[in-house]
Amino acid sequence: MSQDDALQPLSPEELAAETGSALPDKEVISLLDLNADLDLALDAAAPIDLAVAANANVAAPIDAAVGANVLSAGSTAQALSDQGVIIDQGITGEAVAHAPQHSAIDQSGDVADGTDTAAPAPTGTGTDAGAVPSDAAGALDGNLLNVDVDLAADLNLAAPIDGAVAANANVAAPIDASVAANVGSIDSTATAISQQDAIITQDIDADAEATADQTSTITQ
Repeated sequence: MSQDDALQPLSPEELAAETGSALPDKEVISLLDLNADLDLALDAAAPIDLAVAANANVAAPIDAAVGANVLSAGSTAQALSDQGVIIDQGITGEAVAHAPQHSAIDQSGDVADGTDTAAPAPTGTGTDAGAVPSDAAGALDGNLLNVDVDLAADLNLAAPIDGAVAANANVAAPIDASVAANVGSIDSTATAISQQDAIITQDIDADAEATADQTSTITQ
């Protein structure tokens, strides 16, 4: 085929044989039509009562020594850590935690907006069958997906919580550490000496008492 043959226009007969159809308006061929109607009413009540009582002694003497040689030839790293600890802890006392709670909660029909009218029953969730075209010529008429959601929900929630904690504790953590290091060093000496003497005496002469009294009247 020559270049002249490729540029030949269509004949009147060929143009008459061509057919076409106009597209509908833009708003008619929307892909998704979503309509959601939500009616939510929430009543929540969570009275919380907590009491904490504690007696504690904490001692944490820490002694540390670090020596290091990095890429140093003919060097010496020495770390010496010496710790002497005498800890005497004594607790004489009483830890009492008392948490009385009295709650009366009435959630019989009240809704979040303050009215007593019941929320309408849900009408269901579905897809409009009319959204599916019945003939090929009208395939672009209407929405491809039409969703209508109507949700009504009422929730009454009550969670009264009451707690009491009482504790007596002695904690002692003497820590002694010594670190010496040579990294990439030739003819070097690293010495670490760590010595720890700890004498710890702990005694507790105390009472820990936790009482949690809860009285709840809930109407839903």
